[in-house]
Formats: sequence, structure tokens, C-alpha cells
Amino acid sequence: MAPPFKPNRVVVIGTGAVGTTTAYTLLLRRRMPELVLIDVNHQKALGEALDMNHGMPFVGGVKLWAGTYEDCREADIIIVTAGASQKPGETRIDLLRKNISIFKDIIQKITKYNQHAILLIATNPVDILSYATLKISGFDRRRVIGSGTVLDSARFRYLIGLHKEIDPRSIHGQIIGEHGDSELPVWSLANVAGIDLGFDEAERNEIFEDTKNAAYEIIDAKGSTSYAIALALDRIVDAILHNEGAVLNVSTLLNNYNGVSDVFLGAPCVVDRSGVREVLDLPLNDEERALFQQSASKLKEQIAKLEL
Repeated sequence: MAPPFKPNRVVVIGTGAVGTTTAYTLLLRRRMPELVLIDVNHQKALGEALDMNHGMPFVGGVKLWAGTYEDCREADIIIVTAGASQKPGETRIDLLRKNISIFKDIIQKITKYNQHAILLIATNPVDILSYATLKISGFDRRRVIGSGTVLDSARFRYLIGLHKEIDPRSIHGQIIGEHGDSELPVWSLANVAGIDLGFDEAERNEIFEDTKNAAYEIIDAKGSTSYAIALALDRIVDAILHNEGAVLNVSTLLNNYNGVSDVFLGAPCVVDRSGVREVLDLPLNDEERALFQQSASKLKEQIAKLEL
């Protein structure tokens, strides 16, 4: 006898700007049959769910509701966007003390009901909170994924495309390391159709600084980022649910990767139904490797201060 059908379920924890935009993006693209919104402010989650449900005659195919942590029981992917938001002038590391205590509570509530899902972390500082999630949850390292530098790499490709007047989807370029101030561009491998981009040092510096500071610019202008990160999370969810084996620069626990171990950082990973199946070994040049190791050292200093 065939096992009973179990629909894919995605849970989004946190109905702030990132959580609601992510949920709406997943809904519009009908990534899963069941979508659950959870928030400490249940009324907010109810309102967001009701608003989205009123659009079902135009979209269809998704059962969406505001739930509780018990609804995590049947989830395949649990996206965590909850936490204190980044304020103007505040770095992602500044958020750490506020968000680590919030995360201890959230992850313990999730694991009470579910030990098999993939945990996808988006709350900042995402690399450190992903590391904390792994330690608190006790999950297999493959099933704890940070959004990493997927968004940073998209910003990078967009800006290169802008300079070259080429569709950013045709740009091969990536940001690795921390999703934050110590991230680094892999200029040695950036190309279009295998052809070097031909930027001089000033152009490279301008593009990278604009990439690195993009979030600060958006936060100063409108208070938060939401649209592009929602698309990045949607892309990761799609790769998982469809078992794609897609290469995405998510944040994962590294082990002797370009001289870096025991820290979550963004690096090119093969993402499929198991989570992070494999981390691809980037052939960095000496300068890039040194910067990558510096990024790791910065985060490990912060991690050492945590009580996990």
C-alpha cells in the first residue's frame, strides 16, 4: 500500500517586512500547497494571512493560514525571519545581542515539534544566527542553511550588468564570506561567457562598495530591505523542494574550506532536497583567500562570546 500523500508545507516565522514579502512571493509562485505564518504577534499573522487569502481567486493552489509552532510538525522547510530589525546606522553585528535570545526561544519551540525539516535562516546577523541555530537545534549540518550571500551576489551581478549594459542573469560573479561588512567579491572568477570583465581597479572598487553598502542605502531610504531578499529566499526554497542541485551561495558550516572551519559563511553550495549536499571548492587567489579567512576570524570572535 502506498504511503498517505503528504503535501509540502513551508512555515514562515516572523511577519515583518521580510517574512511577509517572502510569504507573498512564495504564494505568487505557488511553491508549495501549504504555507503557514507564525508570529509572536498572532493578530499580525492573522491579518497578513487574511489579506493574502483574499487574493486566492487570482492565484489558487495554496492553503495559507496563521498558525502556531505546532504547525511546524509537518513542515518541510521552516524559514526564520523573526527578530529585531536593523536600524539606520546599525551594523548586522550590532543586532547580535538582541537576536540571539530571541532565537534560543524560537528554535527550541520549532524542535519541540519537528526534527526533520530544513531550517532556512534569514534574520541578521545571518551567519552567526545560523551557527547558533545549528548548535541549539542539534540538526544535521546539511539541514541548517543561512541565506548567506545569495542576495549579495545578486546585487553584485546587477551592478556589473548595469556597468556593462548586459542582463545580470548573464553575469557570472559572486560574493562570498560574511553577509555583512567583511564579505568579499571573487573578481578572479567573475566573467561574461568566460570572458574577463575588464574592469580597472577604480571600477571594481566602486561596484563592490555599492554592493556591500546596498542594504544600508535601502534602510536609510525606506527603513528595511524586503523585495530582493524575499526573491533570494524563494530561489532557495525552489531549489530544495524541486531537488534541483542548484549552486547557490548560501551560508553553511564550513570544514577546512580555504583554511576556514567551524563557522557559517556564504560559499557556493549544491542545494537539493537534503539541504546543502556539497560545498564547492572555489580556487581563490592568495588575496581572496586571506580576505575570506579574515571574514571568518571576525565572525568567530563574535561566536566565542555566545553562550550556546
